[in-house]
Amino acid sequence: MDLFGNTDINDARLRVEELTALINRYNHEYYMNDNSLVSDYEFDALLRELIDLEKQYPELKSPTSPTQRVGGEVNKTFRQVEHRFPMLSLGNTYSIEEIEEFEARTRKLLGDVPFNYTCELKYDGLAIGLTYKEGVLTQAVTRGNGSVGDDITSNARTIATIPLQLKPPYPADFEVRGEVVYPFDAFEEMNRQREIDGDEPFANPRNAASGSLKLQDSRECAKRKLQFCAYFVMGNNLDEPIMQTHSGRLEAAKQMGFNVQPYIKVCRNIDEIKAFIDYWDTERWNLPFAIDGIVIKVNQVPLWDSLGLTAKSPRWAIAYKFKAARVSTPLKEISYQVGRTGIVTPVAVMEPVQLAGTVVQRATLNNADFIEKMDIHQGDWLLVEKGGEIIPKIVGVDTEKRSSASQPVQFIRTCPECGATLVREEGEAGFYCPNQDGCPPQIVGRLEHFVARKAMRIDSLGTERLKMLYNSGLVRNIADLYDLRKEQLIGLSVDKLDVDNLIGSCGQNISTDKHINTSSIQAKGADNILAAIEQSKQVPFERVLFALGIRFVGEVGAKKLARYFSDIDSLMNASQEELAQVEDIGEKTATQIYNYFQTPEHRQIVERLRAAGLQMKSAVSKVSNALEGKTFVVSGVFSRFSRDEIKNHIEQHGGKVSSSLSAKTSYLLAGERMGPEKLKKAEKLGIPIISEEDYLKMIEE
Repeated sequence: MDLFGNTDINDARLRVEELTALINRYNHEYYMNDNSLVSDYEFDALLRELIDLEKQYPELKSPTSPTQRVGGEVNKTFRQVEHRFPMLSLGNTYSIEEIEEFEARTRKLLGDVPFNYTCELKYDGLAIGLTYKEGVLTQAVTRGNGSVGDDITSNARTIATIPLQLKPPYPADFEVRGEVVYPFDAFEEMNRQREIDGDEPFANPRNAASGSLKLQDSRECAKRKLQFCAYFVMGNNLDEPIMQTHSGRLEAAKQMGFNVQPYIKVCRNIDEIKAFIDYWDTERWNLPFAIDGIVIKVNQVPLWDSLGLTAKSPRWAIAYKFKAARVSTPLKEISYQVGRTGIVTPVAVMEPVQLAGTVVQRATLNNADFIEKMDIHQGDWLLVEKGGEIIPKIVGVDTEKRSSASQPVQFIRTCPECGATLVREEGEAGFYCPNQDGCPPQIVGRLEHFVARKAMRIDSLGTERLKMLYNSGLVRNIADLYDLRKEQLIGLSVDKLDVDNLIGSCGQNISTDKHINTSSIQAKGADNILAAIEQSKQVPFERVLFALGIRFVGEVGAKKLARYFSDIDSLMNASQEELAQVEDIGEKTATQIYNYFQTPEHRQIVERLRAAGLQMKSAVSKVSNALEGKTFVVSGVFSRFSRDEIKNHIEQHGGKVSSSLSAKTSYLLAGERMGPEKLKKAEKLGIPIISEEDYLKMIEE
């Protein structure tokens, strides 16, 4: 360090090496050995120091640095890559008899040659292949169709259990295959956040893992806390003795730094294989991640060529898949939950029963159509199943146990919270409560939606604090948030309120919250709340519009409405016909928007929000009128723009964007990999087809 406090590059290099070694060690202990050597705060401080040093000295930044796991690359398209070794799928069976046939057939084919088997868990996630050259990760590819997959390297780098730099010894050029899984605790945490943000939760960890690896922004993937479990090592010239068995290859992978689960057993015969299957059929529910079966492989790698392949799968391996766990339990009653948009969801309250390692006593019945289709009667014994899903689901009724006197369940006709008559629109599966401004769970739900990250991002107002504010009478609608004062907030706590009233008034959807935080809001907490509310005034118009919580208006719809109408007054005064002209805004959504703004109370809320300083005009400003009167349909992938960027660019220059081709379309703007059907329709209608370059020339002219 010099006299002015600047770090010499040699000192920086030594510190970067020291930090890299420390962070890699802590990561390895945490993810591989479930051992926390330092606190999260200390770990984050080390990582931040390394990030700062690499910013100051870019030449010290390595592709294998722990900072690469933070993400940052934006991948608008996923390049397709041909697998060096085809990713074959295994033959699946649910039958122990077929496993016995596989074992007998293998013994017959190999004759007197000595061999054994490996039995391992069949992970329920997304299969990928990782290529390493000289110990450095160079490429990560999804299974795809087995021959060609998507290059997801930038996202794979963010997964802590995928080594960026291997520990020697390692082959010069080889591939490790495995499964990306979503641990249950991280999956549930992510789904809770999605619900707060107003997003649909993922159905199961497998779908979530798959969707995470295809996120365009690797920073978002980094937040998902995915894990990689290695199960295969392949390559040419793997001649070392340890590489001659499958179990040896996995042990070698573990020594190189891969996450190889310890649940692998070498079995000598069919009895040991069946014992392994039986054990994990029960024990799987105690794992921290999902599995859906057991994989059995011939352990001796040189014998694989002798056994060969079928058209689709190897003869030296087979997968046994577990059946979904199912129980039967009596229905005690049906409770009804009212959500943010007024949708009423029936929930079966059942006699508690053990299912796949947990006690189950509640499961959703979805809607009135589901109850009718299942023909559920009062007091029926319901069949409850838990397979790849975390949440138990009703799959049928045990009609043999039905009482002859029982009557079919009739869906309620009035709201269980406010007594309003329920409404069911044509074509909709669910009933909803139309009393959106007077039904407590709808009000609390709209407040939660309003403060969510994708809306106004008022992070300091969590669910419990919003319940406090509602039940204290301080906040009854979203505009009331902007009238809050510090002296009103200090000392506010649940235990100063009527807790029974809080639970009852907010509906069944939050009545299971037994661990209410009774600590009061202190001066600093009040300052944080008011600062976050003040900061929210800078949120752009499109997010303000989304935050209003208009029925059927999602994040994308709000963006398109904001672009089309530019300001809140134009939107509020638009007719249903004008609203329906906006791309992706159908007649049903247009009706909901129109009705929302025809309600005087809603207009009053908008005016209060405007007076509070919220953004009520679109930030997208016109650059020119070069495309005035022209309508474009955009299809394919572009080199200079993302799809959203080029659509925004068209609107900035006065043009309009439509999602479908018609006689009114002026141009089809075609990028690479454009859909063939759109091309055919454009040619049939005589619509000019232009490239990205043609479009840019049109703007210049």
